[in-house]
Amino acid sequence: MNASLPSRASTARRILEGLYLLGGQLAALCVLAILVLMIGASVGRLLNWRISWVNDIVAWLCAAAAFLGMAYSFRNGDFVRVTLLLESVSAPMRRWMELVSLTVAAVAIGYLGYWAARFTWESYEFNDIAGNMVPIPIWIPQMSFVIGSAILVIAVIDECVCVFQGGKPSYVARVEERHARGDFSEEL
Repeated sequence: MNASLPSRASTARRILEGLYLLGGQLAALCVLAILVLMIGASVGRLLNWRISWVNDIVAWLCAAAAFLGMAYSFRNGDFVRVTLLLESVSAPMRRWMELVSLTVAAVAIGYLGYWAARFTWESYEFNDIAGNMVPIPIWIPQMSFVIGSAILVIAVIDECVCVFQGGKPSYVARVEERHARGDFSEEL
């Protein structure tokens, strides 16, 4: 029975890492779609096409890219963190402070995600339609906020469990790995 525990843990880890990667890939696809739409809009202006609807779609894609990519960025150490205090305390104190910070973050993001989901559900119930050039039910673009927040809260709880069990947060480990390779690009 104990032999199956590492297998379950590694399966769970692969699923979680896949979830974070999927969020990052969806964010990248949103950025790619923005590029394609903006190029298309530039060409459309030259050809006198009616392209004002592109602005609506690009705005929704910008929000989707930001929210869907948060967990992936967080896990890879690409979020802005202020570590001045953490770097000046002992390792046990640092671990405790990381736990407190991650717990506060999980609660705050969970709260944000709850209200995002509730707001999106209300948009669905009331059949809110975007009042811009593209008349689309507004809950559709709002779902990226809900999904991105849910993935981020899972990632923060995952990190909290890791630190609680004595592990190093992935966002610290991955930055250290980059530094070991001589890559200090995120500090520019």
